[in-house]
Amino acid sequence: MILKASILTSEELRRALTRIAHEILERNKGAQGLALVGIHTRGIPLAARLAAKLRELEGVDVPLGRLDITLYRDDLSEISVQPVIRDTQIDFDMQPRRVILVDDVLYTGRTVRAALDALLDLGRPQSIQLAVLVDRGHRELPIRADYVGKNLPTARSELVKVKLQETDGLDAVELWERSETGAGE
Repeated sequence: MILKASILTSEELRRALTRIAHEILERNKGAQGLALVGIHTRGIPLAARLAAKLRELEGVDVPLGRLDITLYRDDLSEISVQPVIRDTQIDFDMQPRRVILVDDVLYTGRTVRAALDALLDLGRPQSIQLAVLVDRGHRELPIRADYVGKNLPTARSELVKVKLQETDGLDAVELWERSETGAGE
């Protein structure tokens, strides 16, 4: 893998999340009736940061959940013989809420499709909206984000790496080129 570019610095990432929080509040006319659900792994800290920003801006504690989509993936057999199952925790009633599903990168749309299936197995929210830090294109399904921190057109040979303080020890978004051998994502 070869590092091609730094896409977002820590400060730019913080600003992108602040903008997404403002867009969420504007579209939903405030934070009342919202809930945030982060997709494992990096969607969870992003959702927590958005919840903190919404609390700061509106003075409202927005319920926060986390979602594991492993068993809902359409490529489960390709991932691993023994896939790692993480915890799903939704400690609130979704039915009266507008749920904001949060992930780090939107690519083919398959992760979001799996997340929608998993979420709907747990309840029926009033609506579901999608917030992503980076939209890199190359959709295979008719899915689009409602809130995007950075639109980043990419080649299929490229890889977007989101690094967060909570999971990686630093905040950054980087663009990498796969090596000639095709080692992957």
